[in-house]
This record gives sequence, C-alpha cells and structure tokens, in this order.
Amino acid sequence: METGIEPIGYVVGSRAQRQDDNWDAEVSVIRLAVRFGRDTTAGLADFSHVEVVFRFHGVSDDEVTVDARHPRNNEAWPRVGIFAQRASKRPNRIGVTMCRLVQVDGTHVHVRGLDAIDGTPVLDIKPVMAEFLPRGEVRQPEWSHELMRGYWSTD
Repeated sequence: METGIEPIGYVVGSRAQRQDDNWDAEVSVIRLAVRFGRDTTAGLADFSHVEVVFRFHGVSDDEVTVDARHPRNNEAWPRVGIFAQRASKRPNRIGVTMCRLVQVDGTHVHVRGLDAIDGTPVLDIKPVMAEFLPRGEVRQPEWSHELMRGYWSTD
C-alpha cells in the first residue's frame, strides 16, 4: 500500500549515531523542504513546544521486530510487544516526540530534546496544545520509569 507520505524536511543535529540517553542536551534544526515557504511556520513561534513526527531512517527492514522482547535487552524488565514500547525497530519505524521549541527562523525550526539523529526525515510538525495532552491520569508500569531514567537528562 502506497501512503504517499513524503518528508516535510530533515533533522540537522549534533548526533550522527543513535544513543539512548541525554536527549535534552541536544538542540536540532528541522530544515523544511524547499517546497515549503516561510508562511508554513507563521505563528509557530507562539508555542513553547512542538510534536515532531519522524521516521527512524537508520533502522533496516531486517531489524524491525514484532515479537515480544525485553526492552533494551534488559532481562530484569518484562518481555513486552513492540506496541507496548517506544523502540525504533517498529513496523513503520515512526517516532513521535514532544520537544521544546527554541526558535523559528523562516523554514528552520530549532528544537531541544528531539530524539532523532542527523538526517532523520521529518513527516510532520504540530504545535503542542494543552487540550491535546492526555485527559485523566497517565498510567505506566514501573519498568518503563526505570527505562526512561536518564533518557532526557543525565539525572
């Protein structure tokens, strides 16, 4: 099935290789494709955060998994399916991250905390609005808190 989805731009960042932790230290630029003019980012700078939809381009077809596995190969954590984790080796290799909007410079969108490497195709950028955040209590298993410790910072 052809989706017709084309990247709207690409990440230009300081990391060339994927690493799991300390992503808040990264400031990246999303350079929009030439088909998009300055009007596409009009008003975006009024928001503090954006949600970036991207494709994990460094994952090959043979690395994709749908079987249950231990996240980060840590056997102390339970085996869970790919849809119960946010791993990059997922069927469509789609990533979604909310990150701080640092600056909008025409068709260059500067963000902090985007966990995507240099050259990553960006599929969409959406402003974060309080009304789109989860309604009600957010629940998650304890192992996921352990996994995320240090993901954004060195704490």
